[in-house]
Amino acid sequence: MLDSRQYRLARRMTVAARIIGLGAVGFVLTFLIGETSAEFMAQGWAAVSREVIIIGVITVIALVGCIVSWGKLRVAGILLIVSAVLCATNIPPVPPLIPYDVRVWLIIGLPRLVAGVLFLNAWRLSREL
Repeated sequence: MLDSRQYRLARRMTVAARIIGLGAVGFVLTFLIGETSAEFMAQGWAAVSREVIIIGVITVIALVGCIVSWGKLRVAGILLIVSAVLCATNIPPVPPLIPYDVRVWLIIGLPRLVAGVLFLNAWRLSREL
């Protein structure tokens, strides 16, 4: 009885983490591609700045974590938590939007942190079965 409850809880955590993680990554990718493509049409390759590359690499790390989640929950959780920490330390201020403060991390990094913690908890529960 207890094993089936733990299995269902771990399964629900995994599904919730995938939805949160893919939603957060999709939001940032949509924003990044839209903003960069609009600037690329006007400025050419000058629109691809260091900040865009940093945000892109951090987002790709999170995307890899979401993709890996179908096979290895522990690795996915670690990648998403690393991505959230990198968001907190490396995202530069984006001048047309808002200067860097906690709100930027709450929008971009917190969902990745939540998804990563859910993956690690689901992995821990599945190991105990």
